[in-house]
Amino acid sequence: MKDTIENLNAIFARQRTASLENPYPDLEQRKRDLKAVRVALRRYQDRLATAMSDDFGRRSEFECKMLDVMFPALQIDHALSRLKRWMKPQGRRTDRMFTTNRAKVVYQPKGVVGVIAAWNFPIVEAVGPMIMALAAGNRVIIKMSEYSPRSTVVLREMLAEIVPLEQVAVFGGGVELAQAFASLPLDHIVFTGSPAIGKEIMRAASANLTPVTLELGGKSPAIVSGSASIAAAARSIAHGKAFNGGQACVAPDYALVPRARIDEFVAAAVGAFQRMYPDPVNDPNYTSIASDRHASRVRELLADAIEKGATVTSCGPGDGQRIVTMQVVTGVTPEMRVMQEEIFNPILPVVPCDSLDEAIRYITARPRPLALYYFGSDAGEVRRLTRDVHSGGMTINDWAWHVFQGDLPFGGSGNSGIGSWRGPEGFRALSHGKSVLTMNRWFPVHLFRPPYGTRIQRLIAKIFLGHPDHSLPSDACTRLTDTVQPH
Repeated sequence: MKDTIENLNAIFARQRTASLENPYPDLEQRKRDLKAVRVALRRYQDRLATAMSDDFGRRSEFECKMLDVMFPALQIDHALSRLKRWMKPQGRRTDRMFTTNRAKVVYQPKGVVGVIAAWNFPIVEAVGPMIMALAAGNRVIIKMSEYSPRSTVVLREMLAEIVPLEQVAVFGGGVELAQAFASLPLDHIVFTGSPAIGKEIMRAASANLTPVTLELGGKSPAIVSGSASIAAAARSIAHGKAFNGGQACVAPDYALVPRARIDEFVAAAVGAFQRMYPDPVNDPNYTSIASDRHASRVRELLADAIEKGATVTSCGPGDGQRIVTMQVVTGVTPEMRVMQEEIFNPILPVVPCDSLDEAIRYITARPRPLALYYFGSDAGEVRRLTRDVHSGGMTINDWAWHVFQGDLPFGGSGNSGIGSWRGPEGFRALSHGKSVLTMNRWFPVHLFRPPYGTRIQRLIAKIFLGHPDHSLPSDACTRLTDTVQPH
């Protein structure tokens, strides 16, 4: 199938028809579909990892399999164990006035869900939302990134073996096809990417009033508190910056470190990176920057920081092209690009910060991040951060592991996103929660019909509303009318 707008429209029409013909797949069908995807991920794990690595230039096979293949497989396991509970209608209480009647919420499939995946984790960002959409009983059309052509081919082949196009279809293509995709009258769109493109997706979706789930990234801070082990914090943050070459939406974007311990932290972070990757240029487990354009941006960010007075401590030489080691930047100032843009590579700015109050002021003065990381042992500080600072998610004493928990939602807040596509929240986001009220035949609903003013109606109002305040002026409307002059 060619990646054309004509084919996209045709597949959408076929999926819409299929959805109308079978609007509520039962539990057994949904489980069969999820189990088939689980088996396919196991069978295709090597081909998927090779395709992703080839798209990048070089990507760690273990990281490909761990995040892009194993994580969706575990997500399926979680969904299978809870799907019956998620699908079950939820009984709700009626208001007191309607006691004896029955109320419930029924979770209906929305219909046809569109998934727009990013290039940095192309399989999990396509298959993850797809899994939840299938669990919710939907049809799915996936739009892969134009930077992931080989991953697109393998994923399309894998899914074609187990589900028909009327249920799941995969498209590649460039910007024009992506624009057409977002303009379809889909029943929901799940998008992963930058805030700038997320706004374009939301704008296009608004023409059809299509609801959206947006996972958008942002500058995720790592707070190293006074109670933290500098060595442990540096080790975790260095791993976050090195994982996938720093090209992760939940990677620690910058570190807030006590001023007196910055030198210690920098040395510990550099040492941790070098122990993980003693020869990053020749280590197949160290991921390259995904394209020449993105590699050029790394050099531009560093040059801008140095020109404006920052100090860069390198973890070692790269290959001068797309293998870039972690670069720790100190002496940063707000006007530097590394402190204004989401970094999305192995540059780690370090910001001096001597108290939790200072950290909270710094973070809350900026757009809400996708993730927040805290290193330390002060339970009071954890409570304050959890309560007072907005972020999509939070991991304490490490980075990003909240993303791997199948029962937790994954999504952003404010500039870092809208909604979630995982866990029970994801199931509900990709379902329509329909309110259903069943009225007993003998319930005296006629008491709420005209003619109004009967004794029983006045009694009902008195019981459920109470007495009016007769001390209020009764001529307020008259005075307002007197002050308004006709045009």
